[in-house]
Amino acid sequence: MVHPFLVLEWLEQQLHLHLGPHVTYTWLVMVILIVVAFLASRSINLVPTGLQNFMETVVTGVEGLIEDTMGEEGKAYFPLIATFALFILVSNLIALVPGLYPPTANLNTNAALALTVFVMTHVIGFKKHGPAYLKHFMGPILWLAPLIFIIEIIGHLARPLSLSLRLFGNMYGHEIVLMIFLALVPLFLPIPMMLMGVLIAFIQTFVFTLLAMIYIAGALEEAH
Repeated sequence: MVHPFLVLEWLEQQLHLHLGPHVTYTWLVMVILIVVAFLASRSINLVPTGLQNFMETVVTGVEGLIEDTMGEEGKAYFPLIATFALFILVSNLIALVPGLYPPTANLNTNAALALTVFVMTHVIGFKKHGPAYLKHFMGPILWLAPLIFIIEIIGHLARPLSLSLRLFGNMYGHEIVLMIFLALVPLFLPIPMMLMGVLIAFIQTFVFTLLAMIYIAGALEEAH
């Protein structure tokens, strides 16, 4: 996608880097999250206020979603799931600021996130069950195991493709529509599209995070 103006474009020019906007804006999202985490935790109060109160609400919400989806055992994976949720949400939301590029509108970023989920799912599965984790790919009927194994492998390989393309398609499409509206109405922000963008940002974050939790929860279950 060709952007008329990106506020961090000068950084790449000054440093003579050719990383692409998805990389530089990933750094921006990382800086935002680190700064917010520092500000929210630098002075912890028993009765939270301000940013601490907001972040505790966010953390509690993510923790509740993990518990509802994965059970008590899922709390051990809170850092992984919360990192996905916060990174994707902030990446999606900066798309609403003119001159900023959402890293999630680039397939490379989404593929990296999806592959991380894919690898961690099977790492967690093998850590939990050992070699017995392979039973997840065999099915309950022994003589059908070769066929089920092939089907399961195809299904598991399709997961990162589905995760990355779903997030990329929605965010890339939103970027195009928003840019068209801004070009057609340069003096007034297309408020309805901006509000829809907020909704899309939250929905896509929820879908990606929920699927990641479901995949990990499946790896934690005993094979039948």
